Amino acid sequence: MISREDPALDSLSSLVERSVFSAPVFDIHTHLFDPAFGSLLLWGIDEQLVYHYLVAEAFRYHELPYDAFWRLSTRQQADLVWKYLFQERSPLSEAARGVVTSLHRLGLDPRERDLPALRKWFADWKAEDFASRCLDLAGIRSVCMTNSPFDDLERPVWERGFSRDPRFVAALRIDPLLVAWPDAASRLRDWGYIDCSDIDGRSMDGCRRFLVDWAKRIQARYVMVSLPPTFRYPDNGPTSQVLDGAVLPFCRESGLPLALMIGVKRGVNPALRLAGDGVGRSDLSALEHLCGAHPEVRFCATVLARENQHELCVLARKYRNLHVFGCWWFTNVPSIIEEMTRMRLELLGLSFTPQHSDARVLDQVIYKWEHSRRVIARVLAEKYRDLACAGWRVSEAEIQQDVAELLGGAFQRFLGGPC
Repeated sequence: MISREDPALDSLSSLVERSVFSAPVFDIHTHLFDPAFGSLLLWGIDEQLVYHYLVAEAFRYHELPYDAFWRLSTRQQADLVWKYLFQERSPLSEAARGVVTSLHRLGLDPRERDLPALRKWFADWKAEDFASRCLDLAGIRSVCMTNSPFDDLERPVWERGFSRDPRFVAALRIDPLLVAWPDAASRLRDWGYIDCSDIDGRSMDGCRRFLVDWAKRIQARYVMVSLPPTFRYPDNGPTSQVLDGAVLPFCRESGLPLALMIGVKRGVNPALRLAGDGVGRSDLSALEHLCGAHPEVRFCATVLARENQHELCVLARKYRNLHVFGCWWFTNVPSIIEEMTRMRLELLGLSFTPQHSDARVLDQVIYKWEHSRRVIARVLAEKYRDLACAGWRVSEAEIQQDVAELLGGAFQRFLGGPC
């Protein structure tokens, strides 16, 4: 047993940091696209600046009517965000600091505050080359996209086929099936999968065929849905009926996990568009009932409200078919990432995935993983120091193995295959 003042603990912290920053990441949830999707893959300084986190923040500093802002071009919107968040004040928020980190890691000098020069630099890149640059800087080996057959811009790309970048893998997003059944049923009817919008045996058979076809088409690694804090299971509503009639049987038969992202309140301020969504505390008894009633189905879960994080960890201790992942959206800030990572390590050991980038703009993977790795390294070093003081000796190889678990290995094993 060693004391907390032992100099060896300092070298242990350095070793942990090196291990965390050198380990390749499987980024298990993003909103990015394979470069073959063309303009759907967002990247560059203007796209960074009109990211909805920054748009919402910029609205706090000016009186321009919402409608007037949305009538502006992307470049004009970016000009305003740059003015209010980077020229007239320091970029202290996590999203604003992230732009600075990404620019700096790309070799640019954000201190010049020269937006035209930044635009000129980005204009010289091709999407495929820039994707490689960003993934390399972030230390990412594989990115999981979010892919919806209900998206009219995305679906045609899948239908005509394309040469895939093996670094970009797919997740099948099915929100309309569970949160907007009448609209989803109309689409399924148009595509020839069902005859009517009734939630009956025939419709659920057609819905399962739809899931089978699209999971195969995109080679989905898992199925996912974003749900409001009002989500309940079981109940007599369409969400539970479609879960029981189609989604859960499909997951059971295919072996694909169902990822649930719970707690988003859509359109709290509709005038803000994508930036207008909010957060609500969820009743996680729905997740408890799902895991308990369907032990043969694997569930992944992340929750949006800070108040739900402890309960989620406790649920994962009770159900081995539940994998906790990521610090989602409003919890994806360093202070809360640190709190959540520490709690999860203390309750779950290494059987969770502490982070995903949730990136919507390619450049963001640079800062999101830079910032998150620093927090994860700090928390891990603290836990290894505690172990050393308790009388346990850990080797460099063991630390690297543990880090690999946290940065994608545990999730990969939960999925049941390579990623």
